Amino acid sequence: MTVVEAHGLSKRYQLGAAVQGRLTEVVWDAVQRPLRRFGAGAPSRDHIWALKDVSFEIAEGEVVGFIGRNGAGKSTLLKILSRITEPTEGYVDVQGRVGSLIEVGSGFHPDLTGRENVFLYGAVLGMRKREVLRKFDEIVGFAEVERFIDTPVKRYSSGMYMRLAFAVAAHLEPEILIVDEVLSVGDYAFQKKCLGKIEQVATGGRTVLFVSQNMGTVSALCQRAYLLEQGRIIREGPAPEVAQEYLVAARLTESISIGERTDRGGDGSVRVTGLRVEDADGAGLVMSSSPLRVSIDYESAGVTRFPRFRVTVYDHEYRPIYRLDTDVESGMPDLPRGRGTVECVTDPINLTSGRCGLSVAVHRAGELADYVAFAGSFEVHPDGFHPSGRTPGRDAAVGLLRHRWAVVEPDAAEVKTHEMTT
Repeated sequence: MTVVEAHGLSKRYQLGAAVQGRLTEVVWDAVQRPLRRFGAGAPSRDHIWALKDVSFEIAEGEVVGFIGRNGAGKSTLLKILSRITEPTEGYVDVQGRVGSLIEVGSGFHPDLTGRENVFLYGAVLGMRKREVLRKFDEIVGFAEVERFIDTPVKRYSSGMYMRLAFAVAAHLEPEILIVDEVLSVGDYAFQKKCLGKIEQVATGGRTVLFVSQNMGTVSALCQRAYLLEQGRIIREGPAPEVAQEYLVAARLTESISIGERTDRGGDGSVRVTGLRVEDADGAGLVMSSSPLRVSIDYESAGVTRFPRFRVTVYDHEYRPIYRLDTDVESGMPDLPRGRGTVECVTDPINLTSGRCGLSVAVHRAGELADYVAFAGSFEVHPDGFHPSGRTPGRDAAVGLLRHRWAVVEPDAAEVKTHEMTT
């Protein structure tokens, strides 16, 4: 049974327009329509097609991934499927109750408490009060916000906000669950918890639409995937095959200077202009035993309050290995307007030889300012990590760990007893 059918979906945005969203778009279009007869307010060339002629069908119980670079149209598509915004052209038919998590706190009202928002979002999903009550303790426990459940959510940290939003969306039993890249906001433990819940939802026969830059997760979690580029679907097929094709194409962008990249996320208030990785000991090549020095050049349009820099190191299949994050250390002071550089030095990386990829993100006061996937790469060269001088290949392992082997001698008394009984 088909539960999601899209036909010829297209979405055009006016560059510089100050109004967005489903209701405001309708009102704005109504205001402009009479003016178009006289040439005023006529369609300008200053617009972009976030989606163009997108068609697909999704069956009940499928887990489907949508992948592509920043600006490919993934989030716009999910907003249309969630009825947050209307398409400019085409239509979509969705059969069933939809639970959406496409941005932190989707469907929440900041002035209401966590408890009130749980019931509000349940009502939006069409749940009766007794149904929400039945799931309430499970939702709060999953989100780990018991102490703050009667606090207005505008006082929550972004992590708390996201945890509760995901818990509500996943536990109130929508027939169709839509999850965008928002899971990257949480820490690793909670991301793992969320992915486990998505798997549980999927195996329970419900439909899941999933957007992620983690190709390992897409390959493992999804049955099929769609690859979007410049608002169009350019590939559809088994998730591992589509993910691999995306990786091959995306790696080509690493040769472009990060300052010139246009496929980036965030509000642009801080912009990464340079990213360098080198051996922190100054030895030249990055070796398996090298510590890293990661340097990020940035440009800020104003004073950056509560800055957060994050670099993720990936293996050759773009599975995350390490995350370097100012928030898990001591944080950073406010940064002045203009250009600057921040630097991170690591302990020895202990990685097998091979290529590693990078992504970089900057947050300002909890809001994403800049994000670039496939932001660069570096090569790890083998060294005498183990006494034998041999190092396993990347196909056998990624991480290296010094270890020792020994033959365990049997206890003498046990040996003697064994000889007597035989």
